[in-house]
Amino acid sequence: MTPGLSSENTLDGRTIAPVIAIDGPVASGKTAVGLNLAREFGYRLVDTGMMYRAITWLALQKGVDLEDEASLVSLAEAVVIELGQPRATDGPTIKVDERDITDELRLPDVDRGVSFVSRVGGVRRAMVEKQRALAREGSLIMLGRDIGSVVLTDAPLKVYLDASAEVRARRRHRELAEAGIQRPEAEILAELRARDEMDSRRHVSPLRPAADAMIIDTDTLDLDEVLDRVREAARVQP
Repeated sequence: MTPGLSSENTLDGRTIAPVIAIDGPVASGKTAVGLNLAREFGYRLVDTGMMYRAITWLALQKGVDLEDEASLVSLAEAVVIELGQPRATDGPTIKVDERDITDELRLPDVDRGVSFVSRVGGVRRAMVEKQRALAREGSLIMLGRDIGSVVLTDAPLKVYLDASAEVRARRRHRELAEAGIQRPEAEILAELRARDEMDSRRHVSPLRPAADAMIIDTDTLDLDEVLDRVREAARVQP
């Protein structure tokens, strides 16, 4: 049993899972679900995708070739990543070597490069070590693509959110537009499909639900409906 996963947490007399792992492809709803539940339960929210994007951003800033695995691993092992609490109207913040780069993680170059970085075994090992250390403290929701299947295999609740590429591209297009980034939806769709293919076929921690995960297809569900299902699975007791 991973340390920190056996203790119980209560909220208003209700028992809830101390650690919740939420996996799924890009724009499947992980952040929205995790953010809402973290606020409701008083939990910390760890978006592991931001950590891999941070390494990608850092590599691009330093001019590191994204095919240079040794250099990427060196960056991942040495970098100091700080995850902050969610902002009032947004997700958690992230600092790399004391610089807040939250608003730079959705840039097109980072979008295109993150799959190359996240498939490197040494990078993933460095990030997983940091992620498990966070989970040992409990009272946490962790988002990613391999949380239930690799990072926190003993998590008491594992959720896998899914949606079609078309629906996810529409969501991402809207998110970027709200952030002031204008990109053609067709271009986003093509990148999502390429990302799905790469993530599901990589040898290290491929994208797939854990065997004991609850799978939720969010294509036809609104946020409240998804939240209701996850709350129930979290065994919230009256």
